[in-house]
Amino acid sequence: MLSADDPLPFVPSRVLVAGVSGSGKTTLARRLGQMAGLRHVEIDGLFHGPDWTPRPRFLDDVRAFAADERWVTEWQYTSKGTDAILAPRAQLAIWLDYPYPVVRRRLVGRTLARGILRRELWNGNREKGPWNMLRRDPEQNILAWQAATRHTWAEHFPAIEAEFPHLVIVRLRHPRETERWLRRQADASGASIAPPKRRSRER
Repeated sequence: MLSADDPLPFVPSRVLVAGVSGSGKTTLARRLGQMAGLRHVEIDGLFHGPDWTPRPRFLDDVRAFAADERWVTEWQYTSKGTDAILAPRAQLAIWLDYPYPVVRRRLVGRTLARGILRRELWNGNREKGPWNMLRRDPEQNILAWQAATRHTWAEHFPAIEAEFPHLVIVRLRHPRETERWLRRQADASGASIAPPKRRSRER
């Protein structure tokens, strides 16, 4: 497993971005896509149909884009079977293993903004109102889901390393490390990187 300062052994064409809810997987995947010329597939948009109903063709659509040569996506829905499709094809996995206060603060801000502004997300769906943050059921409250799954990737990655030895894994422990890693990749390739979203100061 590599750190932010370790050079990559090759230029990856297929990339997964893992992390707990609120870590910034989609933002990083989008920035990587722009920097490296990779197709960014937002996997939430494949999973959620109208009225938050799971799309029957979800895994078929995952298989279709995974067969392509160049892509980046969020590593999610592992319980739905995405591991068996994405991990064998991916070359690089980036693990956003940030401190819990950082991801908690990010998720609270994101959930409030989406709920209050009623931003459209995927296939006409909108975040439910901020009152859902008070529910205890992780299936209905994204904050409860984050708390329940905060250690999932730490428990999951040893098995991933054993099962998919071809997969290079980079573990980034803070947003500052992520920015440093991105700059290193941009400098190595001569590409430019999109600036990060402005956030409150991270500690």
